[in-house]
Amino acid sequence: MKRIYVNEEWCLGCKLCEYNCAFANSGEYDMVKALKDKKITSRIHVEEATNKITYAVSCRHCDDPICVKCCISGALSKKDDAVEIDKNKCIGCYTCILVCPYGAILPSEEHVATKCELCLNNSFGSPACVKGCPNNAIVFEER
Repeated sequence: MKRIYVNEEWCLGCKLCEYNCAFANSGEYDMVKALKDKKITSRIHVEEATNKITYAVSCRHCDDPICVKCCISGALSKKDDAVEIDKNKCIGCYTCILVCPYGAILPSEEHVATKCELCLNNSFGSPACVKGCPNNAIVFEER
């Protein structure tokens, strides 16, 4: 299965992956309309380690995801090797956020969990964070 991998030695910390992710999941066709004067809500986030190494954190779409097992409402499921959230079923208990060992699930403004879904549910067709990374620090490949 193809997954998103981060080569932290190439990450510049520019956060373009966050902007591209937010745009891809905004429902807009114009990046300016999607992001100008709005809080950026991305499903991927860039972290900086104490030794100045930066890296993007996103869902690993685990083979045996503990978040799916712990979801009390059944909102999380594994479909076609990707872990997805049904926002209509999510009750906002955030148990998935607590159990994710990678810190890849985040609360949203709608008070439901949100995470990377590999851009499978939008018109981009492949992860927007990968397309938008200027240094190829984020890749979508099989390893």
